[in-house]
Amino acid sequence: MPFDSDFDTHHPQPLLIVISGPSGAGKDTVVQRMKERGLPFHFVVTATTRPKRANETHGKDYWFVSEEEFARMIEHNELIEYAIVYGDYKGIPKAQVREALASGKDVVMRVDVQGAETVRKMAPGALLIFITTESEDELVNRLRERKTETSDSLAIRIATARKELQRVDAFDYVIVNHDFKLDETVDVIRAIIQAEHHRVQQRKVNL
Repeated sequence: MPFDSDFDTHHPQPLLIVISGPSGAGKDTVVQRMKERGLPFHFVVTATTRPKRANETHGKDYWFVSEEEFARMIEHNELIEYAIVYGDYKGIPKAQVREALASGKDVVMRVDVQGAETVRKMAPGALLIFITTESEDELVNRLRERKTETSDSLAIRIATARKELQRVDAFDYVIVNHDFKLDETVDVIRAIIQAEHHRVQQRKVNL
């Protein structure tokens, strides 16, 4: 008996993959290692109003735009999500994500927990992965060990991270990013993505 024709023509849909989690869990480091390993994804480049630093490249590190241009993008609904970060605007352009998905590439973006929930509302088919630590105490220790902030700003960051830990139920998967096991974290992310491509009911993203 021949297979059903739907299975004969099964083609994986490109995924919109959101890497998120509380501050201190290592989201940036995880995404950087994914890039270093040359994984076949389109990594979203964020638009920002902050000035370009000497070692940064426009279009690679960030899309550097004026406040007027950013305001225009907000007004014309051209951003998936945006926020003010240390006095500067940052946001994810829809056009970039649409073009990558249209080419058949999986798209990876790193956003904070609130941003991830905004993406889910806009694109219910997005794949949300929550990166965390083994315990809340470990998360707090990591934030303290950074020693890059004043005591007041550290207290705010710790309080925010504790709140973010409570939002894990809004995500599809949770991964503990253990110390010194970064490649294991990346391997788990790859395994999740591979499994998602073999789902009978594929995720579909419309932006």
